[in-house]
Amino acid sequence: MTGAGASMGSARARRTLAAIAAIVAAPVLLSYAIYYFAPPGRFTNYGELLSTQPFPGVAGQRPDGTPFELASLRPRWVLVVAAPSACDEPCAKALYATRQARTIQGKELERVARVLLVGGERAPEAALLAQHPDVVVVRVSAGVLDALPRGPGAIHLVDPLGHQVLAWPRDPDVKAMAKDVGRLLKASRIG
Repeated sequence: MTGAGASMGSARARRTLAAIAAIVAAPVLLSYAIYYFAPPGRFTNYGELLSTQPFPGVAGQRPDGTPFELASLRPRWVLVVAAPSACDEPCAKALYATRQARTIQGKELERVARVLLVGGERAPEAALLAQHPDVVVVRVSAGVLDALPRGPGAIHLVDPLGHQVLAWPRDPDVKAMAKDVGRLLKASRIG
């Protein structure tokens, strides 16, 4: 090869090398640019994230007198509503929210159970229970209600291993609550 042909060949080789380097470096440079100029949004739950620890032991009796332990619902996710007495209006709203949040899960709804803990002697009204045929009603002592992470004034979520996960207010945003539950069901391989 002559000097002109050799310089053309080396110029082509440099261009090829530069193109390969650009292809290799582009994803790295793009990721840095996105990270620094468009930071990812913060991932937040609507519900309050509870410290990872076992949910307080819940044992009581069903309305027919049979004993009940929360552990009997494993390996399902459990939405827990507590009522210091029968089931007043805030309790009814909480039951409605849990029913809707569960229903919104579609084909995954069987992975979620609902429990109503009643601390008083009065049973919830039959008309209310008719609206919630899948809820498990359990009569418990007042001490059980007081031991709940956020007390009887919140809706609690228990994971399939029996750990507390989230707590929501008694009158939550149902769609946001359902979104929280959906994310957990999607991310979880258990329950």
